[in-house]
Order: sequence, then structure tokens, then C-alpha cells
Amino acid sequence: MNSPQERSQTQERLIGDLRLVIANAEELLKNTDQYTSVIYQNARAKLANALNAATEELARFEDAQLSRMIEATNAAAVQHADQSGEARILRAFH
Repeated sequence: MNSPQERSQTQERLIGDLRLVIANAEELLKNTDQYTSVIYQNARAKLANALNAATEELARFEDAQLSRMIEATNAAAVQHADQSGEARILRAFH
């Protein structure tokens, strides 16, 4: 079973890969706008739909990752009885 750190690294890698795919798809759409045949336009429409779905999924992944980070930070603050933000920051550097 993967450790939480391994899962986090895997999720970060997947998010990075998804960002790259989205950027490449956006570039492809931008660079193929001059092709007007029905085949190209249908392919571009499908790619645009997939790109929208991927962008929405990326937003969900990033929101979930942020929520997990906030929960972990709050749990650590409770565990270490941090009384202030300064205490959290100082603990992070020890």
C-alpha cells in the first residue's frame, strides 16, 4: 500500500500531467482554427468538449488537494497545540 506521501506525490504528478495535456490541447485548438473542413471542425469540437471536461476535473482535483492540505495543517496544529499562526510557522522550520 502506498504511503500518504507517495499518494500525494502521485496526485501532484497527475495534476501536473493533466495541466500539460490541457495546455497542449489548447495550443492545438488555437493552431488548427484555419482548417475549415467538416472533419477538422468535428474533431476540434470533440477536443474542445474534452478540454472543458478536463479543465473542470482539474479544478476538482486542485480543490480536493487544497482541502486535504488544510485538513492536515489543522490536524497538525491541534496535535502540536499551536496557539497562533506564528507557532505553526516556527514548527514548520524545526
